[in-house]
Amino acid sequence: MNNDDIKLITELIENKESDKLKEVLSSLHPADIAELCNELDPEDARFVYLLLDNETAADVLIEMDEDARKRFLEVLPSETIAKRFVDYMDSDDAVDIIREMDEDKQEEVLSHIEDIEQAGDIVDLLKYDEDTAGGLMGTEMVVVNENWSMPECLREMRIQAEEMDEIYYVYVVDDDERLRGVFPLKKMITSPSVSKVKHVMKKDPISVRVDTPVEEVVQTIEKYDLVAVPVVDSIGRLVGRITVDDVMDEVREQAERDYQLASGLSQDVETDDNVFRQTTARLPWLLIGMLGGIGNSMILGNFDTTFAAHPEMALYIPLIGGTGGNVGTQSSALVVQGLANSSLNAENTFKQILKESVVALINATIISMLVYIYNFVRFGASATVSYSVSISLFAVVMFASIFGTLVPMTLEKLKIDPAIATGPFISITNDIIGMLMYMGITVLLS
Repeated sequence: MNNDDIKLITELIENKESDKLKEVLSSLHPADIAELCNELDPEDARFVYLLLDNETAADVLIEMDEDARKRFLEVLPSETIAKRFVDYMDSDDAVDIIREMDEDKQEEVLSHIEDIEQAGDIVDLLKYDEDTAGGLMGTEMVVVNENWSMPECLREMRIQAEEMDEIYYVYVVDDDERLRGVFPLKKMITSPSVSKVKHVMKKDPISVRVDTPVEEVVQTIEKYDLVAVPVVDSIGRLVGRITVDDVMDEVREQAERDYQLASGLSQDVETDDNVFRQTTARLPWLLIGMLGGIGNSMILGNFDTTFAAHPEMALYIPLIGGTGGNVGTQSSALVVQGLANSSLNAENTFKQILKESVVALINATIISMLVYIYNFVRFGASATVSYSVSISLFAVVMFASIFGTLVPMTLEKLKIDPAIATGPFISITNDIIGMLMYMGITVLLS
């Protein structure tokens, strides 16, 4: 939507021209209406929602920005939320909405849901951790029994399909509700006379357990090019399914969290958050950076006689600190990426450190030689700066590479998000260690 569209709709809202506004909204996709509602205050958004049919209103609510949606839901009574939105949502989407509310409002909304079975499904899903497959799955799916005949299977599939918007796969279970296979829709056409479903089903389908972390679910769907993946409990019973659109939302949110951690933000923030929230998200790492800077100044203060004898050494302080920070961030970023896509695991720590050491050796040699050539031309072969800076750079690059590799892999083993290691933590640490190395090597060579 462009600014002219938003301006027109805003004017229609202000003038309470319901008929014209309804006509405009009917031509828009739910995602576009959600984008509009993100920009409106809660009361105006409420006016827009009252003009939408129930299914569209539910779709729009799902697409809204979390903060805008939370503000909007706060002005609505629980009964309206239940009957106008939740009743028309898939269970996984309904859980996402209800999970954002406090416990009292959750109970009120659930009490107003007319479909007791749907309310029960939502209550069951709320028990799962939101970062697991159980917290992400929905319960809407087409399920057939392996012992059904083909005519019985088709009849049941038609009945179940009437209550679903999209059908991704047809899952086959046994008499104990355990997942046995996937029913290929093509077989309905090519093998209509087969006696039972189990004779044509695709056995042993890819599945995940309810306690599988979301990251592993993402990797499973990506690896096997699935549109949806079934979810089973600890004894193999089919309890739900996760679709690729749900996974994409999680991938985006995870990427945003990792990027913010790597950028030195201690909590999830948006550009439209208030000043206090943005300040509290940024300040912790800035304070740590300030302490790191003070630590560096204290280190350098102890070498005033060295600077007095070799004042040109001060010119290379930014080079030493910047190079160490850059190298460490590069190494940690590669490791974090490898851990995220499972191309690397914490069990291969030694192998990865060895590989990174070889790369660091090559980089350190090239960088230190180039700096030596520059200082040789500028200060001469006998000047302390000519060889102390090059040796220091070599040592700093080697340390930063190994440190940048080791830290995220250690954090992964400790079950701490390794994305922290790609941000200020690495830069500050390498800066301090780099200065200690630089000053120590300079004193030894003076």
